[in-house]
Amino acid sequence: MTKRLFLEDSATSTMTAKVLHAGTDGVILDQTVFYARSGGQPGDAGTLHWDGGHLAVTEAIKGEGEAILHVAAADAALPPVGATVTGTLDWPRRHRLMRMHTALHLLCAALPGVSVTGGQIGADKSRLDFDIAEPPQREALEASLNALISGDHPISAEWVDEAVLDSNPSLVRTLSVKPPRGTGRLRLVRIGTAESLIDLQPCGGTHVARTGELGRMRIAKIENKGRQNRRIVLEFAQEDATP
Repeated sequence: MTKRLFLEDSATSTMTAKVLHAGTDGVILDQTVFYARSGGQPGDAGTLHWDGGHLAVTEAIKGEGEAILHVAAADAALPPVGATVTGTLDWPRRHRLMRMHTALHLLCAALPGVSVTGGQIGADKSRLDFDIAEPPQREALEASLNALISGDHPISAEWVDEAVLDSNPSLVRTLSVKPPRGTGRLRLVRIGTAESLIDLQPCGGTHVARTGELGRMRIAKIENKGRQNRRIVLEFAQEDATP
């Protein structure tokens, strides 16, 4: 099992860990800040350093069970099992992905009651597909999204009993992917406060601490992907993509 430090604090970019496995499939550590690809969010990249060597992690992916594999180039030197390594994220890339992921949650909040049929998070562009008959008005939707961003709302995560989905199934906005069941608990990401709630969804991804970190977003395009399926593509409004 790999302890997922990113679930406790998405802003942590370095860690020390013990090597449990090192092979052609990747390196497994006892704990990591590297997010493993899932839910439409790419896996993190970065570096691992140990006494006498280092390797570039091209992406973190899920392994068997609860393991996370830190994948490297095929010819990379691997750390010995039992060694202590220092891991460092490619933070600029991770932060962009965090901002994009949070922006997609806000896009859901700007379209209340509309279900999501698919999505993909990227460092430059991201998209969500919505189950909606008529495409939303682009300028009005972009204005609503940026109003939520400029409100600088806090973002937090909490663990709850998974039975909360039985009493409140509307928490799940996605039609194609459902939160995993069977562990007994569920991670909810909240934007806003209990008194002024913007969005609340099950999510295992990484997010920024406040919506103001996003900077202005632009709706790049809205596409028809079926009789009742509309794809909305987001990008950073600033050329350098910094808030």
